[in-house]
Amino acid sequence: MSKDRTRLVRTRRTWRGIAGAVTAIVLVGGGFAVANASTDTGTAKPAAGAKHPVDKKATGTAAVVSAANEFLNTLDADQQASTLLDFSQANATAWSNLPCGSSCRPGIQLGSLTDTQLAAAMKVLKLATGTGKNTGYDQITQIIKADDVLNSAQSTSSAGPAPSDTASSTASADPSATASPTSTATDAPTDVPTGTPPSGGTGGGGLGGYGSGVYFLAFLGTPSTTGTWQLHFGGHHLALDLTYKKGKVAGASPFFVGVEPTTWTDDDGTTYAPLATMRDGLLALTGSLNTEQLATAKLSESFSDVLLGPGQDGQFPETKEGIKVSTLSPKQKQLVLKAIHPWIANVDDATAKKLMKTYEHELNQTYVAYSGTTALDTQGDYVRIDGPGVWVEFVCQNGVVYRDQIHYHTVYRDHTRDYGSEFTFS
Repeated sequence: MSKDRTRLVRTRRTWRGIAGAVTAIVLVGGGFAVANASTDTGTAKPAAGAKHPVDKKATGTAAVVSAANEFLNTLDADQQASTLLDFSQANATAWSNLPCGSSCRPGIQLGSLTDTQLAAAMKVLKLATGTGKNTGYDQITQIIKADDVLNSAQSTSSAGPAPSDTASSTASADPSATASPTSTATDAPTDVPTGTPPSGGTGGGGLGGYGSGVYFLAFLGTPSTTGTWQLHFGGHHLALDLTYKKGKVAGASPFFVGVEPTTWTDDDGTTYAPLATMRDGLLALTGSLNTEQLATAKLSESFSDVLLGPGQDGQFPETKEGIKVSTLSPKQKQLVLKAIHPWIANVDDATAKKLMKTYEHELNQTYVAYSGTTALDTQGDYVRIDGPGVWVEFVCQNGVVYRDQIHYHTVYRDHTRDYGSEFTFS
């Protein structure tokens, strides 16, 4: 377990060669440790500062392990201690949708890394995640970019953020509109922050802790192809939890992702919409339902956020609601599978393919439900897919920084595979 430590970092650094992005990092950084009783990983934890074996010819999980070791070898002893943590329930479940920095996340902060260390960290993520457009690694880097947009907008906006990540504004806007902060409508933000570092204390915590540097990477348990360990990565609007056992991915969930603004265009004219593939798959699915099917799928409850977000581990509803997929046409069943896939594609392509086969086998026992409208453009619009294994939620919320727009929250869980089935939740 790492020792509690706090480190103040205020840097401006350029990411080079990472997903083709050029993103300046301006942040406040800090350390974090929350380990309680650890799960037995079957692998002895190496001494801090130890060198870790690297095999650049490795493939699959072995390549992820090698890249993790390569990253660890770029760190000093204190940094390794911040990164290599116990695979405990407390560490594994320490993730959030809020910009709360190190106060709610374990691991080493990206903004405290050198360019070489940062590139090595991103290599781990790239090898561990999917290769599709707007999914996997591509989606992760876009979500990180979105935080720089928020950082820039907040720095130039006199309104500032709302009191929480579920703002009380009743206004909504076309989610495809080019983003601009409410108080500076004529100055569209870019993905390069120009203001002062985010406020919120040494951990980058509190609202205002936006920025590409306020993301944290931890290895819970020792990366290996024989033991049990977890790649734990996240920040505001992102939580990636990939659990490995004996060289295979035992769980690719929970996976939380959100975005504000939902779309934006940077200075070079590139437009980003990192959750568009997820949203569009759900729109195609709900758009295929006839009037009678829509009535069956409609939920009586209203939703301001996802049900199974941070701190809600194991809290699946006892009764499935909505329309049962077994009653749908073959074409509609295929739309259900296509709708599920973007969430599963957060993990490497081979693992995603296996998971999709499992969810296809369980398809007839899966349910589709919605609340609000099916347009997914208004506060409270909500869609859920709930099967024996798969659980997907997508909800629209009013904006926090961009208060005249909506923003998205979504989560992928698995009834039996969350955290690699390592923990039991009451």
